[in-house]
Amino acid sequence: MTALRKRSRRLVALPLGMAMATAFAFLPNATASAAQTAPKATTADAASLSYVVNVRPGHGTTPRMKKAIADAGGTIVISYDRIGVIVVHSSNPDFARTMRTVRGVQSAGATRNAPLPAQSTTDVGTPKVLTSAEVAGARAADGQDPLEPLQWDLPAIKADKAHEKTLGSPDVTVAVIDTGVDDTHPDIAPNFDRAASVNCVSGKPDTADGAWRPSASESPHGTHVAGEIAGARNGVGITGVAPGVKVAGIKVATTAGYFYTEAVVCGFVWAAEHHVDVTNNSYYTDPWYFNCTDDPDQKALVDAITRASRYAERKGTVNVAAAGNENYDLDADSITDPVSPNDGTPSDRVIDPHRCFDIPTQLPGVVTVAATGAKGIKSSFSNYGLGVIDVAAPGGDATRYQTPAPPATSGLILGPLPGGTWGYMAGTSMASPHAAGVAALIKSTHPHASAALVKALLYAGADPTPCTDPYDIDADGKVDAVCQGSKNRNGFYGWGTVDALKAVTR
Repeated sequence: MTALRKRSRRLVALPLGMAMATAFAFLPNATASAAQTAPKATTADAASLSYVVNVRPGHGTTPRMKKAIADAGGTIVISYDRIGVIVVHSSNPDFARTMRTVRGVQSAGATRNAPLPAQSTTDVGTPKVLTSAEVAGARAADGQDPLEPLQWDLPAIKADKAHEKTLGSPDVTVAVIDTGVDDTHPDIAPNFDRAASVNCVSGKPDTADGAWRPSASESPHGTHVAGEIAGARNGVGITGVAPGVKVAGIKVATTAGYFYTEAVVCGFVWAAEHHVDVTNNSYYTDPWYFNCTDDPDQKALVDAITRASRYAERKGTVNVAAAGNENYDLDADSITDPVSPNDGTPSDRVIDPHRCFDIPTQLPGVVTVAATGAKGIKSSFSNYGLGVIDVAAPGGDATRYQTPAPPATSGLILGPLPGGTWGYMAGTSMASPHAAGVAALIKSTHPHASAALVKALLYAGADPTPCTDPYDIDADGKVDAVCQGSKNRNGFYGWGTVDALKAVTR
């Protein structure tokens, strides 16, 4: 995640770890600043909001439904008939309530609180890139990319050993559903899949050339994630977990860094219909950190994205998501959510994570990934929870908590940044792409495997990692989180830490 009150699994401010499952942009000797919360819409704004109307899948939008939407003051943006999700704009504050009374509507709700268009870009700080001296100072062994010695995360999952056998297949594509990908970066360009890339921010695909790229003022998050997955082995910069597979960019974040439901639905459907093998989702869907199904608006958002993610999986796509960066126990009886709605006026609310869901993280079928640091234990910020976490992977941590072995110097994750540079980031946002990369290696090894089989092989090949007990990450004598479960499956590490070598040998 990237911003404290938004979630590309927003930036994590280590050591407190409140941020993007998205990531925190961490560069040498620098921390990321938090993005501001967008102001709440007022009556004076009188602008349209975006809605999803969920109907029976597979039958198209009937003339009667089109008339009902128009009569309620709505304008259809796009209709995803195969999953029964209609994206609508309306300035009628009673639009969703009215639509919920229409025969054939299964749920309907606003996707945001802030009016359209989205709020202006929020400054989240510019990461400090690696200096030319730092780049020149890296000492790579034969066959390594120049910055690979700084990537402690690759040997942590045996990716270095896996690369001796295969780099992955160019017939496999991983789509980064995120803030946009700079496909001109030298670590990404050789493996970029333009045909599978798109801008979905409005909820409707925009295939204009370069529409998937972030602007100079937008987050580098998606570019970093793409490089972690499929940074090319080309003698430049870093190496990805699966440096031989293709990577696509599906841009779903507004300029202010919000990931709204209509964009995420578009992203999953696009991936499904463009033969994407794996999606990486290092964010939560705004504006609600947790979407409660007893609230009609939030229920509609859960319904819409569940339909879209399940559709993608039925078409053969493995969906991988970051667990979040708040050190929450997602299997707890209750959690206090202080940040929702993050595009309005947030307030503390106590929720039950078994009824109120972080989406897509807690959706059925999604591979949920917790983060580990350089010592292989749960990152200080990573969410956890028995039955919620499926696997764990390197996401980085503060060096004072988990220090890597030399020659690596940072406990964070090194990756590409827009404009041909490199920098460090941390978060479950960085863990998820490691798992997505391993899933891509499995698909490369087993090209005819279904999504279900790829997931099964991912779990079966994970290295069982027992609970860290007691978990006192800052060594102050106080337990910071409690892990439940066995060595083979527990709340910190799920089925275990992903293993790239097993992915290419089993």
